[in-house]
Amino acid sequence: MFQAFFAALGQMSDPRFMRVLWRGVGLSLGLLIAIGLALGILVEMILPGSVSLPFIGTVGGLGIAAAIGVAVAMLVASVFLMVPVAAAFSAIFLDEVADAVEASHYPGQVGKPLPLAEGIADSALLFAVMVAVNLVALALSFVLGPLGPMLFWAVNGWLLGREYFLMAARRHLPRDQAVALASRHRGKLWIAGTLMAAPLSLPLVSLFIPVLGAATFTHLFQGLRNS
Repeated sequence: MFQAFFAALGQMSDPRFMRVLWRGVGLSLGLLIAIGLALGILVEMILPGSVSLPFIGTVGGLGIAAAIGVAVAMLVASVFLMVPVAAAFSAIFLDEVADAVEASHYPGQVGKPLPLAEGIADSALLFAVMVAVNLVALALSFVLGPLGPMLFWAVNGWLLGREYFLMAARRHLPRDQAVALASRHRGKLWIAGTLMAAPLSLPLVSLFIPVLGAATFTHLFQGLRNS
């Protein structure tokens, strides 16, 4: 397990890894900026340009002020949304990471990329998991104090470990066989997933998790498929 992690870490400078990472980050920034601009324009269009208040008179610029408020709110929200959105976009391209790992380390065992529809479905599922991870982390930090991070790592380690392993396994196996293999090795996958969940609370480091996770679980699958 640790061998798989360090093998993945050693390949992080691979240009194919970096392309997936920057694609996910770039698309995420573009989406968040577009949503912020669209909301700002919509608010400015809906609100009246000015209102008349008793004892004060006419107050103008409400639409512009509201649009600025929306922009600030989106900036704050992006701190929490950036990681799950980037993970979702990156997941669409994670087959490229698995291809790079298998081509370098398992040249005779390169799997087949999932169909686009399945890749998008996996991305949507991963997005939901990552949103849940971040919301749970935020809630637990207020409720459980120092125990929050441990429960957060345990629960989400199981979720992330299973989903990333299935992404790697389904390149080689039908879904039912991939699920059966994951069930047989659930303990190892849980621990490996916890290693992924632990750095999710670190804003910049967490952006690398989808790529590092895909590479790590590709190595894990190759090691466990014949065990």
